[in-house]
Amino acid sequence: MFIRNGVWGIISKMINKIWKRKSMRVCLILFFIIFGMTPLLFFRFSYFSSYEREMVGSRMSELQNQCNILSRQLTTGNYMLDQFSDTMNNAIVTLANYYNGRIVVVDSNLKIIKDTYGLLERKTLLSDAVIMGLSGSNKAYYDDKNEYIEITFPITDVTTKEVLGVMVASVTTEDIREQHKELLEKADVVLLAMAAVIALTAFLMADLFVKPVKRMVSAFDRMAQGHIDEKLQIGGFTEIERVGEATRKMLARLKALDESRQEFVSNVSHELKTPITSMKVLADSLLSQEEVPNELYKEFMVDIAAEIDRESKIITDLLSLMKLDKNATVLNITNMDMNEMLELILKRLRPIAATRNIELVFESFRSVTAEIDEVKLTLAFSNLVENAIKYNYDDGWVKVSLNADHKYFYVKVIDSGVGIPEDVQDMVFERFYRVDKARSRETGGTGLGLSITKSIILMHNGAIKLFSREKEGTTFTVRIPLRHIG
Repeated sequence: MFIRNGVWGIISKMINKIWKRKSMRVCLILFFIIFGMTPLLFFRFSYFSSYEREMVGSRMSELQNQCNILSRQLTTGNYMLDQFSDTMNNAIVTLANYYNGRIVVVDSNLKIIKDTYGLLERKTLLSDAVIMGLSGSNKAYYDDKNEYIEITFPITDVTTKEVLGVMVASVTTEDIREQHKELLEKADVVLLAMAAVIALTAFLMADLFVKPVKRMVSAFDRMAQGHIDEKLQIGGFTEIERVGEATRKMLARLKALDESRQEFVSNVSHELKTPITSMKVLADSLLSQEEVPNELYKEFMVDIAAEIDRESKIITDLLSLMKLDKNATVLNITNMDMNEMLELILKRLRPIAATRNIELVFESFRSVTAEIDEVKLTLAFSNLVENAIKYNYDDGWVKVSLNADHKYFYVKVIDSGVGIPEDVQDMVFERFYRVDKARSRETGGTGLGLSITKSIILMHNGAIKLFSREKEGTTFTVRIPLRHIG
C-alpha cells in the first residue's frame, strides 16, 4: 500500500510541476509520460482488479469438484451408516486440511455426523443452505468481508438418487487476498520502475525535440542584441528545418527592408539636398557679382524657380507616400465608370504628349464599372501614362486599353519608348529607383511615381505586372477587382 501510494504521489507531483511551466519542452514531456503510462495503468487496474474475483471463482469451482468426488466416496463407502470408517474420515480431514478449511457432514435428520473441528458433532444444524442441500440443490457462497467460501453439497446415493445427507465445506480465501496484495505491490514496484524509465525517456526525447528551437531562440537573442548578420544554423527534424528555412527567408527579407530603408533615407537626403545646393550656388553666384545684367539675373532666377518646383514636387510625392503608408486601408470607395475616368486622364495628358508629338490612344473592349477610390486610382494611372510619355521617343505612341471579365478589370499602358533593362525590372517599383538618373532629372522625375502607383493598386487588392525590352517599349498590366472587398 505504501509503495502504491508513493507511485501515485510521485507521478501526481511531477505532472503538477510540469503543467505549471507550460513550455514546449514541458508539453512534450507530459505527452510522452501520459501516453507511455496509460497502457501500464490500464493493465494494472483492469487485470489486477479482476484477479481476486477470478481466483475466488476458480477456488469455488475446484472445491465443488472436490466435494462432488468426496460425496461419491461417502456414498460408496456407506459412510452415512458407518461413521467409523478410518478411510472416509481421513479423506474428509485431508480435504479440509488441504484447503485450510472445515468440513461438516449432516445426515438427512439434520444431525451433524462429522465435523473436522470436532465441535458440533451429534448436534443439529438447521440452515437454509442445508435444507436446500437435502432437496438436492448445491449452493456456493463467498463472504468477501470475512474472507471465506462456503459450499453446500448434497450427498446422493448413486443408484437410487436418494439424498442421504449434506456436506458443508468452508474454506478461507485469506491466502488469495494475501497473494493479491503481494502481486499488487510487485506490480507497483515494476510500475514505478517503468515510470522512471518513461520519465527519463520523455526528458531525453523532449530535449532532442527542443534543442533546435533553443538554438533558434539563442540566435534570435543575439540578433536582438544587434548581431543582425548572425547566421541561423538550426538543424534537427524536417519540420524544424522548414521553420528554420522560413525564418532565414524572413530575416533576409527584413535585412533587405532595412537596407532599403537606409537607402531610402539616403536618397531622400540626396534628392532634397540637390535642389537646395543648386539654388545656393546660383544665389551665391548672383551675390558675388556687382551690377549683374538683367538677362543673367533673370536666367538665374528661372533656374532657381525650377529647382524650387523640383523640391516642391519631391516633397509632394513624399507626402503622398506617407499618406498611403499611414492610411493603407482608408479608401473612399465609389462606383466609377472606368471608361470615362481613363478618357479624362488621357485628355489631361494630351497637351504634354503633344509637345513631343506622341500619340495617345485609348482602346476599350467593353463598358466597365468598378468600385474604386477615384482620386487615388486616377493618380496611379496618371503616373503610368506620364512615365510612358516621359520615357518615350519623339513621334512615338502610348496606347491605353481597358477590358474586364466577371471578376476583374484590366488596364494596359503600352508605349513605344526606350524600354527597361531586364536586370533592373524588379527594382523599378522601389522608392527613388531610376533606371537613367540623368534622364529622370531632365524629365522632372523623382523616382517615386511607380512606388506610389503600386501602393495604390495594392490598396485596391490588385496587382501590377511589367514587361519590357530595351528600345522596344514597355507594357504595364494592372488587374483590379470589380467589387472592392474591405
